[in-house]
This record gives sequence, C-alpha cells and structure tokens, in this order.
Amino acid sequence: MTGNKFNFIGILAFILVLLSMPIGHAAMILMEYFLSGSALNIAAFLLGLAGIAIMIAGMHVKKDTASTLLGFIGGLLTWTGWIEFCYVYFAKKLSISPLIENGVVVTKPEYLLMMSSIGFWSIIMLLYIFKMRTGCKMFLWIQRKVGIMPEMRKEATSNNKSLTTFIETNIIIWSCYILLMFLYDKSILGDRHPITIIIAIGSLVWSLWLFKNLIKIKLMGYAIRYALPTVIIFWNFVEVIGRIGIMEEIWINPLKYKVEMLIILIAAIGLILFITFSKINKKINFSKKELK
Repeated sequence: MTGNKFNFIGILAFILVLLSMPIGHAAMILMEYFLSGSALNIAAFLLGLAGIAIMIAGMHVKKDTASTLLGFIGGLLTWTGWIEFCYVYFAKKLSISPLIENGVVVTKPEYLLMMSSIGFWSIIMLLYIFKMRTGCKMFLWIQRKVGIMPEMRKEATSNNKSLTTFIETNIIIWSCYILLMFLYDKSILGDRHPITIIIAIGSLVWSLWLFKNLIKIKLMGYAIRYALPTVIIFWNFVEVIGRIGIMEEIWINPLKYKVEMLIILIAAIGLILFITFSKINKKINFSKKELK
C-alpha cells in the first residue's frame, strides 16, 4: 500500500487536512458571531445538507482523488452543520452552562454535552470491530487480537471513496473530541493532569509514526484518506498545548487574526485546486492495491 521512498504526495495531503482544522473551528465561531436564533439554525441545517449533497456528488465521481476530496469536504460541512451545531442548539435549549475557570470560558456547553454521546460512540466502535470489513490498521489490529477472522466480517455497505471518507472524517473527529472532553474533566483527570499530557505526547508520537507511512504513499486519494487520522490525532496534541496556554489558538479568535486566517483559507483553497487540476497522479505509477 505504500512505497519505499519519500515523495511529496503525502506532504500535500497532510497540509490540506491540517489547514482544514483551523478553518473548521473559525467557521463555526464566525457563524455564531454573525448569526443567532433561527437564522443560525437554518444556516447550520443548510450547511450540513450541503455536506451531504457534496458527499453524494462524490459517490458519482469515478476519479479516486476527486471522490475522496468531495467526501472529505462534505464530511467537514456535515460535522459542523449537523453535529456541532446540533449540540449548540440543545445546549442552549437545556440552558447548559459553560465551564469557566478564572473568569474565562474554557469549555463551551456544546462540548460538555458531547460527552453524553459516549454510549452511541461505543456501539459504533463495536460495529467496526465485529461487523465491518475495514482497511484501518488500528481496527485490523484489534480484530486480530480479539480473534475476528476475515471471513467473519461482512463487507461494508459501500467501497465508494466519497462515502468512506465522509464517514471516517466524522467518526475520527468525534472520537478525538470525546477523548479530549473526558481528559479535560477535572472529576476524571483534568487538562494539566500528567496522564492528559502523556496522552497528548502519545498522540504526537503516533501521528509522527503515521506521517512516516504517509510520505511513502504515491496516490493522492489514498494519501488524503491516510492523512485524516494522521492530522486529527496530531490535533489532539495541538488542542492540549493550546488548552494549557503553551500556544495561542488563533482559530478561536478569527476576527482578531483576520489576516492569518485568510492566509490559511487561501492556502487551503489553492491546494485543493492544485490537487484537483494538476496531473500529479498521472505522473506516478501505482498498483491497484493502493486504491484499497
């Protein structure tokens, strides 16, 4: 699935997914700043609906890279519009208070409410482990350890790259959010607890190991799909060091850092256009195994 030599395909995929993280955060904050009430709810619904439409459009695209990109973009939009803003809506409806420390909001109500989804998350993880055929090395490792043989796993509902990327984008982001919320909870650990710091550093080490494999990939579509867990696991480290004040998260203050966020947005759009319209995939020889 990977080659033996370094190439820049994986680097481009990593940068693309990495740029999407601050853009997603900033977009949600800007929507909450400029919209409110029913206008915000309608905008969030339409944003999620647009994500679904983009993903479905990607299911009808035969090119691996384009289908993956559409699934990734659709996944981000649907996560923001239908999942994050759904928690925002119910947090306000239920009058859930934010977590405040030293007069500063450190965790918004919607993220406190997100912890309650741990049961649903657990059931979906069981589905991936015991029911679905997957290419994820982590799930394959777990399946081997619990004795689930390949013939015992049923084929996933679709091998379409757009749908696969769409689902994995949402599942991985959701998983990492839940992990961080439980780590930050002072009744469990707390954001400065040694175990939290160890998990943050462990996420960095894990992402570096994934990055080592990523830079060997020769196919852009597969590289983007591999970059998803690489970047999002790395983002655990970014979130923790931002939480404890080692780094300022400019994406949570997009109006203060307008120039910086605009540069990130332009860079992301430019990279998407380059990946979409360049001929980099045609210049690389790859086997059909890399499409899996």
